[in-house]
Amino acid sequence: MVRFLGNIEAKTDAKGRIFLPAVFRKQLQAAGEERLVLRKDVFQDCLVLYPESVWFATQASLRGRLSKWNRQQQALFRQFVSDAEVMVPDANGRILLSRRHLQAAGIGSEVRLIGVDDVIEIWAKERGEQPFYDPSAFGDALQEALAEGGQQQTDNDYGRSKTMDE
Repeated sequence: MVRFLGNIEAKTDAKGRIFLPAVFRKQLQAAGEERLVLRKDVFQDCLVLYPESVWFATQASLRGRLSKWNRQQQALFRQFVSDAEVMVPDANGRILLSRRHLQAAGIGSEVRLIGVDDVIEIWAKERGEQPFYDPSAFGDALQEALAEGGQQQTDNDYGRSKTMDE
């Protein structure tokens, strides 16, 4: 499974292409991932780049929770997948970001690519440089989220779950 980590600046060219950073390309190649899926984030003004296997797992999880026979749930699923676009990096490691996606995320010519677990987020540079959480409250919020009794955490191998008391 691919895990991305990093916060890297890049620029879009006149056509809207960006170079995928070498560190991310190497991880994708090592995992045998050739195709990517791009969509705007559901909650934030950024784009999310999924390795194809991660996209299909995410799509299957959503499909499993939403009924095809419920009009509203089917519309939710349709909206989620209709905003997605398949990407294949060119020989130079570039991907083309559509104008629709760039506008939806408020991205201009400078971007930040941030590795977030199994996806890569693409932010407008000025937004990606700002803290995502109030720094003075971050520690307290993290403590509250992780210190609740009975919560499970996953250890470093991403395979075994254990309780916080172990």
